[in-house]
Parts: sequence; structure tokens; C-alpha cells
Amino acid sequence: MSGTDHSQATEWSGPQPSFILVEPQMGENIGAAARAMYNFGLEWMRIVNPRDGWPNQKATTMASGAARVLDQVNITQSTAAACEDLNFVFATTARNRDLTKPVMTPERAMEHARGLIAKGQKVGVLFGPERAGLANDDVVIANALISVPVNPSFASLNLAQCVLLLAYEWRRQGADIPAEVVALAGTEFAAGVEVEKLSEKLEDRLRTRNFFWPQDKAESMRLNLRNLFSRMALTSADVRTLHGVFRALAEKRNIPKDK
Repeated sequence: MSGTDHSQATEWSGPQPSFILVEPQMGENIGAAARAMYNFGLEWMRIVNPRDGWPNQKATTMASGAARVLDQVNITQSTAAACEDLNFVFATTARNRDLTKPVMTPERAMEHARGLIAKGQKVGVLFGPERAGLANDDVVIANALISVPVNPSFASLNLAQCVLLLAYEWRRQGADIPAEVVALAGTEFAAGVEVEKLSEKLEDRLRTRNFFWPQDKAESMRLNLRNLFSRMALTSADVRTLHGVFRALAEKRNIPKDK
């Protein structure tokens, strides 16, 4: 569909998810993703460490009428920084992962996102680089995965296509939010930065105890530990409780013996 009927055009606004492009490689793809978002009323784009730097003229040219998305884009140097204020994060992936997480279709994911956002939660969706997709260090931050039911013998989607699918599903569902999703969204999930600091504290404590051994398995053990926290969708209260647990376990206390 081309052209715009300005006599009937209306602005879509209101709370919405942030679409996060992780290390995109081409400005044209960033611009195409911005157009796909704005087609369905989404304006909140974040970009992690764009390969060709920022601002990017090729992205601006490709975005055309969707320059509004790029005008307010948020640039960060890491995926963790891009997600630090978010309460729930989805990661798009086209392949199976060793990390155990809930897997949703685009339809179900955006349904869940609407329920969370309706209750004031901040939601983000991660999209990986064009060539290889998201790395495990990025995926481990996410609370759930989004898998598109594509042809298994040709499963690769380009960046703009994937963004378009999720943006379409977001807009298509409107305000139809299942009651069980709204009820779940009443929980105050912890922001990404809270979970990140909790993970760092636990890793530091375990490192002093030589937990990450043998050395060749240390990285996978660290990822599995972080994945455990993100999969649990911890609340702020959960995080505070676990900080207290870690402090208590680290302290040396004189426990009275039974008489």
C-alpha cells in the first residue's frame, strides 16, 4: 500500500514496547526497520553499538517518512544498558538455544506484551545483527524467546521483515487483552538493571569460592546462572529478598549450639 490519505490519517500513540536493534550492520536496514515500526504506530527504537556509527545518513534516507522514529532513537554500547530500565524482555531467534526459556509465537508474545504494558510495565524486544542473530550473552538477558513459524529449510528473516512481523502483531491485537495476562501484569517485575546487579553480586561471591570450574565450562555456567534469573521474571521484591539471602550466606555468624 503506498501513499497516505491525510484527510483520514490519525496518530497512534500511547504506551508501547521498545524495539531494540542489537549491533545492526547496515544503515539501510535500520531505516527499513524504522519504516516497518512506524507503519504500525511504533516509535520507540533503541540501537546497540551500530557498526557504522550514529547518526547514519543511509538510515535516515531509507527511513523516509519514518524519520520521527530515528529522531528519538536511543543509542547504547551494550545490550544490558539498552535493557536496564525494562521489566520484561523478549528476544527474537530463528534457531534452537541451549538456554531454557519460554518460547512464544509473535502473536502470543505481543499479546503478553500488551497485558504487561497495560499495567505499567516496560517491555522490550531484541532483534539481532543481520548476519548471525543474537549472541547468547544477549539472549540470556531476555525473559522469553519469540520464534516465527517459518519454513525450516529457509528460516532466515532479514531485520526489517522480523521487525515488521512483530509491529504488525502489536497493532493487530488492539486492546483485546486476555484476562489472565492482565492479572499477571499486575506484578511489578524487576527492571533489567536490578537483575543485572543481582547476577553480578552472585557471580562475584561464587568466583571467590571457585564455583566456576573447570575453566573450559566457566562461561556456560555463568550464562546458565544468568538465564535462571531472567527466566524467572523476578519481581523487585524477589530481587531485594535474594540480595538479603546472599548477604546472610556471606556473613560469618556465631550460631548457638543446641543444648
